[in-house]
Parts: sequence; structure tokens; C-alpha cells
Amino acid sequence: MSTTRVTSTSAPALGHVFADALPELARPWRAEEAPEPRLLHLGEELARELGLDPEWLRTPEGVRFLVGGEVPEGTHPVAQAYAGHQFGGFNPGLGDGRALLLGELTAPDGRLVDLHLKGSGRTPFARGGDGLAAVGPMLRELVVSEAMHALGVPTTRALAVVATGRGVRRELGVLPGAVLARTAASHLRVGSVQLARARDDRDLLARLADHAIARHHPAAADAEHPHLALFQAVVAAQADLVARWMLLGFVHGVMNTDNMTLSGESIDYGPCAFMEAVDPATVFSSIDHAGRYAYAQQPPIAEWNLARLGEAMLPLLHDDQEQAVALAVEALGGFRPRYDAAWTEGMRAKLGLPAGLTPDVVLALAIDLQALMQAGRVDHTSFHRALSAAARGDAEPVRGVVLDLPALDAWLERWRALGPDPDAMDRVNPLYVPRNHLVEEALDAATAGHLAPLERLLEAVRSPYVERPGLEAFAAPAPPDFGAYTTYCGT
Repeated sequence: MSTTRVTSTSAPALGHVFADALPELARPWRAEEAPEPRLLHLGEELARELGLDPEWLRTPEGVRFLVGGEVPEGTHPVAQAYAGHQFGGFNPGLGDGRALLLGELTAPDGRLVDLHLKGSGRTPFARGGDGLAAVGPMLRELVVSEAMHALGVPTTRALAVVATGRGVRRELGVLPGAVLARTAASHLRVGSVQLARARDDRDLLARLADHAIARHHPAAADAEHPHLALFQAVVAAQADLVARWMLLGFVHGVMNTDNMTLSGESIDYGPCAFMEAVDPATVFSSIDHAGRYAYAQQPPIAEWNLARLGEAMLPLLHDDQEQAVALAVEALGGFRPRYDAAWTEGMRAKLGLPAGLTPDVVLALAIDLQALMQAGRVDHTSFHRALSAAARGDAEPVRGVVLDLPALDAWLERWRALGPDPDAMDRVNPLYVPRNHLVEEALDAATAGHLAPLERLLEAVRSPYVERPGLEAFAAPAPPDFGAYTTYCGT
């Protein structure tokens, strides 16, 4: 079936910057027809931020646009090609197996933003999959990405989730299908660079690097060595990003190199979740049997992924292999200090401590507190929030959940002596994150056709720091009978 062209003046204009700049990484393709598209959720605030008309997006024409069935004149949808290390093994033949880049939107502030579909059908990169997605996983990405955005984490965002009217066969049976319309600064990945290097195409590698500089790291263009500066910028962006994950107790779950962006945005919310009981070995992914992507493994895995990026960029760093390697190693060496500084500063803020303290003081307090929390399997989110009450003089909320009370009291005495600011703490320690049991309840209800629990959950996580009556259940850990939590990639 040919793609219908939209001629309405309400339809957004979509560019094809990526497809024009890097045609070797862009396979022209079109979405499969959705038999009965029905809008499940529209991010109206995001739509307006991007200069889109929410009212038009809710029309039948707009909904068909959101699943790729109707696109503006001049639009050139493509499936993007990339490679990647998946659980440590290199695969040169990855790509958008069930996704399409519809094109780029130009926001009112001049930003170029990808509009990307997920679950829109098989592509040349489907590798035997059906290219489809079910309602539950697409709504999971909506909930988690909206929460991450509200928490101040750079992230892709969900513009809309549309039910397709098509069944999707999975292990649990036939589930209702859906398409996610996602926005991103871009979908350039470490795996994109790896594919250009695997093809031994230096011209493509250079054009890809220049494209990444122009879109994400323009200051690198003025550096003495722009491509080295690009690598350094990605290292810094990812160090900052993963530090934010760790401070929030977020576990991505599938940190393959094709899921690491050059922009520094979080992408792909499949087997992801927020840790409740503090445990460095926390794993949520059903396929991460060895714990490669466990909570505490995320910083070293990010560094490992960036090493693969450096390897892929070697021809751009220097004509002499040894000198190129030396430059890459030196640049990669910036990851750990940058991460440590970002994490330590984040912990200073979470503990409400004044600026100007030496990192060693903050680090010692943070490490000792983590040991107490881990020993008692304390809830990560609610404990940090309750510390502000302890700063105001009421330590019972934190004393009631820690096993070693003498050690906690000694820690509280050290901490209070530094004058923690409880109001500042409440501005950075969330009350509400997507609690795993609530996410599952909302997704089960939505799959059955009931969207009210999903909307209520979104209401909570979109304002994570502001306590509101009636939302007490959204701040509480899962009940004991919820059991171990496992998430799936959704394919």
C-alpha cells in the first residue's frame, strides 16, 4: 500500500536532514497500515512545545499521521541502519527492525527534533521479527520517559501512543498492538559510528561525525581537532547521564552500544525500572542472566561502550594508529573523573549539603549511607526523601527502616553537623517515580481498555517533587507480596 500524502495546512512539515546527509545509513521505507488506529495518549504539552497542533493530531488524519499512514508532502521516512555490541557481542547487521524515522521537526526555538515511530511494522532490518509492538511496552516507554523528563534527565519523549487495531502475537498470547511516536534530539548512536567503521568507509565515518557535531556538539567544530572534541563531548555527556541514573536508582536494563546516543539522551525503555530495595546487583531484564547491566554495573558498562566508540573513531583521530589509540585512551580517561564529579555533586544536593564542601567529605557520607541502606534493603526513593524530615528534626521515618540504628544515629550526627537544607533536599529528591507494581497495574488496565490508572500514574510522575494529597500510594514501595520484578524487551 502506498503512503498517503497529507496536504492539510495543519500537518507538520518534516525535514529529511539525516536521510540526505547519510543515505548509506537510511533505507527508504514506509509504515504498515494500521487497520483501526485509535489514540491512546497524546502529549499535548510536548506537541505545543514542538509547534504542533494538538487538535489536529486528535483528528482521524492526525492519528493516521502518528502511525505513519499519512505523512506531509515531501516527507521521506527511513529505517536507520546501525551496528552494535549486544551483551558484549558485536553484531554488524542491526538497525530499525520495527521503527521508522519519519523525519525532523523544527521546533519554534529552532531545535531540530527527530519524529520516530516504534512498532510500525517490519523493515529490512527486522531479522525475523514481526516489526510490531504491543500496547503495554509502548505505554511503559511513555510513562518512564515522561518520568525521566520530569526528573531532569535528558531523554527521548513520547509524543503519542496509538492503538493499531492489530493483534500482536507474543509469549503470553495475542496482545493489542500499538505504535509509539517518539521524539529525540536525534537517533544517532554509538552503533551508528560502529557501522560506518565496520564498512571501512572513512568518508561515511567523517560525514557521520560532522553530522553529530552539527546536531549535538557544535562547540567541537571550533576545536583544534573537531573529531577528537566530539569524542570528548560524548564521553562527558554520557558520564553526566549515567550519574543521573545512579542518583535516581534507575536501571536501564539493556545498555548495548546501539542504545547509547551521541546526544547524551536516554533511549529505549524496554527492560528498565527504578530500584526499590537498595542492592548494587539489581537486575530487571529477563535476559540479563549474568547481571551485565545490573544497577552498579552501569558506570563501567558506559565506559566500556565509549571505548567501543573510540575504537570506531580511530581513523578520524590520527593517521597513525598508535597515536590515534593514545588520543582515544586519553579522552576516554576523562569518563571516570567526570562521572565521579557528577555523582558526588548530585549526592551533595540529595543530602542538602552546602556548596563548597570538599568532595571527600561528601563522598565519605554518601558511601557510608549507601552501606546502611544496602544492609537494610531500604527503599531508595522514599528513604532519600525522608531524610529531609530528619534534617528538620524528625528522624523516625528513616530510623524505622534501617537495621543498624547506632550506626545510623552516628551518621545522622555527622550529617546534621554540616547544616543540611531540607527545602533544598525536597527539590531534588522525588516523592514519585514509576513504581514497578503501579506501572504493571496501569499497563494491565490499559491493555484491557481502561486508561484511568495510566493517566493517574502520569499525573504523579510528571510532578515528582511536589507532595499532593491523594497520591500517597504512588510514593510507597511495592507490597511484600509483589515479589521479584522482571521486565521484558517487548519484541
